[in-house]
Amino acid sequence: MLRPDVELTPEFAAEFTETLRGRHLHFGERIHCPFLRPFFLDEAQLAEVRRVSETIARMGEQVVAASASRPDLLDALAVTEAERSLVAIDPGYQRASTASRLDSFILPGSLQFAEYNAESPAGLGYTETLVGVFETLEVTRRFRERYDATAPRLMAPMLEALLASYREWGGTASPPTIAIVDFRGVPPWAEFEMLQARFLELGVPTIICDPRDLVFDGTALSANGVRIDLVYRRCLITDIVDRPDDCRALVDAYRARAVCVANTLKCKLPHKKAFFSLLTDPAFADLFASDDRGVVAGHVPWTRLVREGRTERHGETVDLLDYIRHHRADLVMKPNDDFGGHGVTLGWEATDADWESTLEKALAPNEDAWVVQEKIKVRRELFPKFEPGGGAVIADMLVDCAPYLYRGKLAGFLTRLSAGGLANVTSGGGQVPSFIVSEKAG
Repeated sequence: MLRPDVELTPEFAAEFTETLRGRHLHFGERIHCPFLRPFFLDEAQLAEVRRVSETIARMGEQVVAASASRPDLLDALAVTEAERSLVAIDPGYQRASTASRLDSFILPGSLQFAEYNAESPAGLGYTETLVGVFETLEVTRRFRERYDATAPRLMAPMLEALLASYREWGGTASPPTIAIVDFRGVPPWAEFEMLQARFLELGVPTIICDPRDLVFDGTALSANGVRIDLVYRRCLITDIVDRPDDCRALVDAYRARAVCVANTLKCKLPHKKAFFSLLTDPAFADLFASDDRGVVAGHVPWTRLVREGRTERHGETVDLLDYIRHHRADLVMKPNDDFGGHGVTLGWEATDADWESTLEKALAPNEDAWVVQEKIKVRRELFPKFEPGGGAVIADMLVDCAPYLYRGKLAGFLTRLSAGGLANVTSGGGQVPSFIVSEKAG
């Protein structure tokens, strides 16, 4: 439906790009979406993503609950001493992850998950705004003459999830005052402004502030004179660990239960990449229902912390380091606690020397923990992509369709494209909206 003399021209590309910039859909000079079509899912795929992703999210909450009486879980997840002190704080309610997101690859007959962002997933404001841009396109109107096509909204349901966690915490303010908290100048600051505007539109007072703006007087948490009831925490636990003085007021208020914080600091446990090791290691089978373990077996890749010793792999006992060295083409190694694709080494793209160097780094005594993971099937698909200063060309792109979960329930998708083997916006990938489609009856 894209016309060579209209949508695929340099003129249309320039206009589309300026529209995106006007809606703050860019990281610096790079726009979020240099592509001119959504990713499409049908109802059957949607149902399968919902079934599996909600199962994994539920298992994440089970790990958090079990950790209180199972200190071995902290070792199995390679939780650091600094993190343990934060995870040990009782937040005043049970739900660890108000918002989370999985990385998934959807293919005909296959649904594979790479990792779980259980802490503070970004992109929901950008995604909904991008959907709004696509809704205005004339080609979308023509597409809908033939297909029913809907894109889930994400910001209002995010607010509903935050308010539900606030009520679970015991909050009574109606409405509560929300503070979106992260360090000033971080790349998604424009997204915070989108969320603030939407929350205000829905009648909930909302401010954006830096952790250094927070003041805790022993009773209440405030920023710039505004008392806060609910913190939508977008600063990461790694930031809290690395900058304790800057985050002291936030942590002190959280410890005193003077404010509801979502996500809680306990979400760090399933956020670790080694969470998938717990899911796939028979040594921890007692944590989960047999049906849930069956779901994992079909959709979660075998994962282990990179450590010396023997381990189970698909029913066989192997020496882990020996196995890693001799099966490079089938494996990925990545830091246990990083984001944006940092440090990820794809064995099939690495040389033997690079792979050995990565393994040595993963085993270094002063290095944070790493995980090794089995290669999974990924989706590649053709998309019209705008070239700088030109029109659209057809590009073969990797498609990572990442479902958002709000309080454990599927809410929508962050869909990222990349020409290489990793798909994430922070390392240079692009984004498209996802539409649920079906042919119109008759």
